[in-house]
Amino acid sequence: MLTWNSDVWGKLTGPYSSAENLSVSLQQLMQHYSQEIFDEIFQEYLYHQNTIYTATYAAMPFLAQIACSTSDAEVRKELFVNCGIIEASRDGHDEEPFPEAWAELAEDVGRSACTELYREYIKAIGKIKALTKEVFNYTARHSIDETEKRFILAADAAYRGSYMLADMLMTFIIGDEYVAVCPACEKDVFIWPHVDHSVEVEILQAYEQDPVFHTDQESHVIVPVTSFADEELRTLAERAEAIGEQTLVRHLYYLAGETLCPSCREKISVWPSLLSTFSE
Repeated sequence: MLTWNSDVWGKLTGPYSSAENLSVSLQQLMQHYSQEIFDEIFQEYLYHQNTIYTATYAAMPFLAQIACSTSDAEVRKELFVNCGIIEASRDGHDEEPFPEAWAELAEDVGRSACTELYREYIKAIGKIKALTKEVFNYTARHSIDETEKRFILAADAAYRGSYMLADMLMTFIIGDEYVAVCPACEKDVFIWPHVDHSVEVEILQAYEQDPVFHTDQESHVIVPVTSFADEELRTLAERAEAIGEQTLVRHLYYLAGETLCPSCREKISVWPSLLSTFSE
């Protein structure tokens, strides 16, 4: 972790400018957690439009320390989610000894300082990942809306290294639509929930165009699976079940299923077609 008086703080950048004052805000947060201060730090220095910065890496060890030491389960959950969003947005997940984009920073502060900064970030992510069970237990016991539960699952996926899954969950966070891409014709396949009134069960159906703007188009059946052959899907379903995100659990049986592409009528497997739009 950087010392508070380190010259490196002045060399770090956030989304708008230098992160020279970040250390002051982090000290305040360490002394007494305030959601207002954290939100300001997150928005001003750490994250903007799915992008993180050198300041983000420097801040993570301090956020991990707060998350691991707090007695407030709600604060732990908030940090678990937001640090997971950061990890999901990290480019070059296996870069060593530090990201190539830090070349200019390395010239200013030295390669050893950059190596330490990156190493401390990775250690901090590991510490927050270790809080998964506590966060899941807290979520299962409390009334937390399904959107927030999806963020928790997205963070968990990022900590486990399932970055495409994390991106997918954060993109379709409300769970009222999904967009896949047909591998045969490369056209979008719009997947929307529909209540089958004959059995009063919500199912997913496929459409050629966005149903919001094209309400009279033909729907296409998605044949759901009865069990999950894919390990990642099975793990996600188990974890969604564990925290009570029942809507996602129901959807996953369809997202793991097959349908005919509404555009070219080729049979497609929905899950890989859904994940194909997200990069590793």
